[in-house]
Amino acid sequence: MTPLFRTLAYAVAGYALFTGVIGCSQRRLMYHPDNLTPRLADAGVSDMAAVSLKTADGLALLAWHRAPTREDAPTLIYFHGNAGHIGHRGHKVRPYLDAGYGVLLVSWRGYGGNPGSPTEAGFYDDARAALNYVEAQGVPGKRIVIYGESIGSGPAVQLAKEQTIGALVLEAPFTSATDLAQRSYWFLPARYILLDRYESKSKIGDIDAPLFIVHGERDRVVPVDMGRALLAAANEPKDARYFPGAGHNDLYDYGADKAILDFLKDVFP
Repeated sequence: MTPLFRTLAYAVAGYALFTGVIGCSQRRLMYHPDNLTPRLADAGVSDMAAVSLKTADGLALLAWHRAPTREDAPTLIYFHGNAGHIGHRGHKVRPYLDAGYGVLLVSWRGYGGNPGSPTEAGFYDDARAALNYVEAQGVPGKRIVIYGESIGSGPAVQLAKEQTIGALVLEAPFTSATDLAQRSYWFLPARYILLDRYESKSKIGDIDAPLFIVHGERDRVVPVDMGRALLAAANEPKDARYFPGAGHNDLYDYGADKAILDFLKDVFP
């Protein structure tokens, strides 16, 4: 074996080993749960109540719920992103509670003291359990708003594809986790080894509910061009607001909640 061939062989073996390590660790790279159990008072939503969602695979998941305080108001099901827990989203659902909307703030499996481990299939089951809970409260599909934040946009799109709902709101959504992983790890065959793919762009055209997207122009986690591409692939009625100064986690500092409320007032006059 020549020195050059030996060097190439070592390089290929090293690359394959590195790819394998990343592949085995991918869910730890994708999901960043806070395992502490959140408290309503700490999150500023003491008017909500802790409830339990029952998933198809037998898990009992913590969620926070408050029914609408106005008879004509819809109920918003909020799916949060890949980090933290629902206690970190109290300030984000506060505007909808103050507007009299019903809100179900959903905690994923493996987050906020919940059993289980995060996976795409598991998140879809969690989302279905959330919808089942709201419908069991007597809320019809046309009065339900599905809200997906970041990675939560994947289950939100999946659920809106499966069920009739009143509206879909996506905050900093990606076209797919596959596209995002390949862009972030351009030096790896991420498209071929990714387990949890969340292929939202291929599904969004099957949704007929009114769609609203909010995205920050300075988002370095999920680039804004992904939100634009998802909007382009969606059916009418659809709209979006892109905030020039906002990044990934500060959209509400730039008035995203006001834009979403304006959209929802048009959908549910």
